[in-house]
Amino acid sequence: MSEQLYTMAGTRFFISDKPVNGKGEIIPADFAGTTWIEVRGLYNVGELGGEQTINSFELLNEVWARKTKGGRDGGTLTNQFIPMALDEGQKKFLEAIESCRPYQFKIERGADCAPESVVTISVGDPAVVSWPGHGFEAGQPIVFSNEGGALPTGLTAGTVYYVIAAGLTSGAFSVGATADATDGIETTVAGSGVSTATAPPAGMTNLFQGLASDGAKSGGAKNDLYTQTWNVAVDGRVLTV
Repeated sequence: MSEQLYTMAGTRFFISDKPVNGKGEIIPADFAGTTWIEVRGLYNVGELGGEQTINSFELLNEVWARKTKGGRDGGTLTNQFIPMALDEGQKKFLEAIESCRPYQFKIERGADCAPESVVTISVGDPAVVSWPGHGFEAGQPIVFSNEGGALPTGLTAGTVYYVIAAGLTSGAFSVGATADATDGIETTVAGSGVSTATAPPAGMTNLFQGLASDGAKSGGAKNDLYTQTWNVAVDGRVLTV
């Protein structure tokens, strides 16, 4: 798809349904099969991104300071929410605060602009997804869901796949496991129900692991909005897909 401008409108924040074993170097496959729960009431998204320590050395025999790269830190994400005591996502986040283990998190930016369509998916190696006039390029992220049945065996709902160059036409494509994949995913058993494909904007979704922690409830004057701040201490790398 052609490049376009995006606002933060429609951004969605998700937490996994259970904790995971923490690891610093994560890959998209680590999030395969994750059951995501949206944390609703999202009011403001904080900054997300790692920092790297730069060590500086002033050598006696040189004019310019010499520098080396040091350790990396995923930082802390701070989000504001409208308190919604009955929301399943907010209840899950409170549960995660009490856990000593990290959870998986996902932020989808530009989610309100994501193309979506009912699709048919063939059984084969690779499987072919039929979506007339999709307009995608190789590397476009694709997420599948299903209602009333199941996706073809080989594909997992909620997992991020990527359009591959091989077999790409104006009305059909195959998907791989990574953005630079050349081989498509094989399906072995036909699906049932209604399958839907969603194409989030490339480079606008972040996947990461982190430790949920407490945050402050806002104060203010009579007409100020009441909000709840919650923090996620990012444990390791932040992936962009």
